[in-house]
Amino acid sequence: MSLAREEILARLRYALVDVPATERPGDVEVRREYQHFTDDDTEVLVDRLVDYRALVRWSDVAGLPATLAAALADRGARRIVAPPGLPPEWLAGAPVEVIGDDPVLDVRALDALDGVVTGCAVAVASTGTIILDGGPDQGRRALTLVPDYHLCVVRADQVVGAVPEALARLDGTRPITMVSGPSATSDIELNRVEGVHGPRTLEVIIVS
Repeated sequence: MSLAREEILARLRYALVDVPATERPGDVEVRREYQHFTDDDTEVLVDRLVDYRALVRWSDVAGLPATLAAALADRGARRIVAPPGLPPEWLAGAPVEVIGDDPVLDVRALDALDGVVTGCAVAVASTGTIILDGGPDQGRRALTLVPDYHLCVVRADQVVGAVPEALARLDGTRPITMVSGPSATSDIELNRVEGVHGPRTLEVIIVS
């Protein structure tokens, strides 16, 4: 046995010297006090998104179709893809051709479109992260990774303060995608390049 391994085991034995031999991990109650924000979580989320160079708009429920239409018009989008479960009223009157994903579009077809419109599963204020879980209003992962523009609708009641709160709302068996601003990476000289692993432009509409 190596000296390093023996030293580690000796320290473990010393740390456990006062633990009864019959005690099991499940016998110990562990309490974790996570950080909670006192500010409005949606305001914190917006600050983080702007820091990440995402575009942000505000809307209420009644004004959402008009806000979506304005965002797509400002983008100059003409053909966009929508997940099968996206509420049809969201894009009512939008100046775009809405392409469905049934039958499933291949990568070239998705790349030729001007963008995608989705909802989300939950959003984390502290990290500025939007989480997708492949729900009906989000669709499969390729829909939000291939098009160059992602327009995402986030309801205020979907915003939580910290990651543990978000995880508590998610089904761990579903495919999870975490989006923190537009796709970006840097080379060894710290030159930022956007759009490498996903959309070059992320726009978020916060619905109060």
